[in-house]
Amino acid sequence: MEQAGFTTALSAAPYLAHVDGHPYTVELDGDVVRVRLPSGERHAWRLQSLAMLDSAAPAPTPRYDAHPAELAALEALWSQQHGLAQQLILPDGGAPAWACPGMFWQQSRNWLTQPQAPLPLRHCISAGKRHPQRPPKPAGTVYRRHIPWLGQTLSLRAFEGQDDLVRLNRWMNDPDVAYFWEEQGDLEHHRHYLARLADDPHAYPLIACLDELPFAYFEIYWAREDRIAPFADPGEHDRGWHVLVGEPAYRGREFVSAWMPSVSHYLLLEDVRTERLWIEPRADNRKMLRSLQRSGYALLKEFDFPHKRAMLGMLSRERFFGERLWMPGAASAN
Repeated sequence: MEQAGFTTALSAAPYLAHVDGHPYTVELDGDVVRVRLPSGERHAWRLQSLAMLDSAAPAPTPRYDAHPAELAALEALWSQQHGLAQQLILPDGGAPAWACPGMFWQQSRNWLTQPQAPLPLRHCISAGKRHPQRPPKPAGTVYRRHIPWLGQTLSLRAFEGQDDLVRLNRWMNDPDVAYFWEEQGDLEHHRHYLARLADDPHAYPLIACLDELPFAYFEIYWAREDRIAPFADPGEHDRGWHVLVGEPAYRGREFVSAWMPSVSHYLLLEDVRTERLWIEPRADNRKMLRSLQRSGYALLKEFDFPHKRAMLGMLSRERFFGERLWMPGAASAN
C-alpha cells in the first residue's frame, strides 16, 4: 500500500528484527520467509492465505516460548503491510504461535531491550498526589525497532552526559523548536533544566536515534502525577510524552510515521497496565495535531495551561493494537 509518498508494501530488502536483544535477518523469497540467526543458523517457512485455513478452528493460544526465529519472521510480516492476509505455516503444519497481530505486538521480546515485570501495586503520595510507586528511571537503550520504509533501526535510549547536553542545547535554540518549547538559553540553563528533571520522580528524558544517530528528544511522564491530570483524569498507569525533533533533516512525514508509533508502542509495552497515552501540544501546532490524528490519537478538547493554550490528545491501548497503529497511515485507512 502507499501512504504519505512512501511504500509500506512487503519488500525483498532484508528486515532486521531484534529478538531478546539479538539481530535476526528476515528475507521474503516468493511465498517463503527465511530467517538467519546471528550464529548463521537458518530457518524457513511458507506463507499461506488465511482464506485457505479452517476459519472454524479456534485461534491458537500464544506461546511465550516461541522460537526467536519465528518471532522475527512474524515481526517482519506484520511490520510491512497493514492487513496482511497471510500467515506462517510451521513445519508441523500447525498455526503460528501468534495468530493475532494485536496480541503479538504486545509481547516485549522483539522490542524492549531490558523488559522488567511491573512493580507490585503500592500507593504513595508525592507533591500531594496519591499514585502507585513508580519503577526506577531507565538507563541505556530501552527500545529498538526496524523501520522498513526507512531501511533503518530506530532506538530509544536514556539521556547521557555532556554530549547529549550540548546536543539538547543546540536543539532547544533552533528557532522552530524554541517557538513551541520556549526553553532557549545557554548551556547552563539546560544543565539546570535537566537537573530539575532528574529530581522529578514522575518523568525522565530519552533520546531517539536512527541507526544510532540522535535526532529527537522525548520527555516521558506518568500522567497521574503530571500537570495534565486535572484535565485528563488519567488512570493510575497512564503515560504521556513531550517531543522535539532537533535535526531538521528528520522532520519529514516518513520520519514522524516511524517515531510517533514507536514511542507509543514503547510506552504501552513497558507496563501492561498502561491503558491510555496522553499528550498536550500547543493548540496552534497544526502540523503536530495532524500527525497525532494520523497516528490514532483522538483530539479531545482545547484547554488553558498558565503558559499556553493546549490540545488534549489521547490514544488507547485497545485502539493502538486493535487497529495495528504501528503502521503508517493505519488510522486514516480505517
